[in-house]
Amino acid sequence: MIKKALVTGSAVGIGKAIALDLASQGFDIAFHYRNSAEAAQKASQEAAGYGVKSVALQADITQVEQANSLVENTVAELGGLSVLVNNVGNYIEKPLDATSFDEWHYLLDSNLNNTAYVTHSALPYLKAAGWGRIINFAFASAQYTIADDAQPAYRVAKTALISYSKSLAKEVINDNITVNIISPGVAENSVDIEPAIQLLPKKRPASLKEICYAVNFFINPQADYITGQVLEVAGGWRL
Repeated sequence: MIKKALVTGSAVGIGKAIALDLASQGFDIAFHYRNSAEAAQKASQEAAGYGVKSVALQADITQVEQANSLVENTVAELGGLSVLVNNVGNYIEKPLDATSFDEWHYLLDSNLNNTAYVTHSALPYLKAAGWGRIINFAFASAQYTIADDAQPAYRVAKTALISYSKSLAKEVINDNITVNIISPGVAENSVDIEPAIQLLPKKRPASLKEICYAVNFFINPQADYITGQVLEVAGGWRL
């Protein structure tokens, strides 16, 4: 297999941790950012310290043309693509009747549509590589059709993302490409985590290393028969 990966939203946080972890395993890496140019460049330089090819690329992937350019530039810089991690996903905490249609579209664009745009552009290259992994990010309990009084529009987008991922997994299985979903709960880099920690059975957030471990599980060549699955990294939260 070729070891070329694109991680969206990888200037900081979970995305950065995943990209650096892949670099440590010998993957050439494309760091994607929208606004955090300096952070993305620093992360890319850190990845290059592992002796891999690394590049930082800017794009607003809620726009079809820019999502396509991101993939094209990744392939041009790295010489191919075999792993795509769709990590970008913004959220808003508001009840539905207080959510404007602009916010509604923003959440769908930044969680569901952006993933579809980038993935659509990446698929020909994953197929050409003869082996591919797509990992999409949802959130804990998003696979269950239940009410959410904190961030319902965000749940709608992530639940739809899971449905999209499962459908795609079935379509590309004979191309030697797997599509899986990681659903984190509260992570160490989450905002205002202290109140949430009291709700967690483990009484602590997930470490970024634990989330990277889940990514590695799906990327492992021995996981060829595992596709369309949701793996929660949530320490029993919302079970």
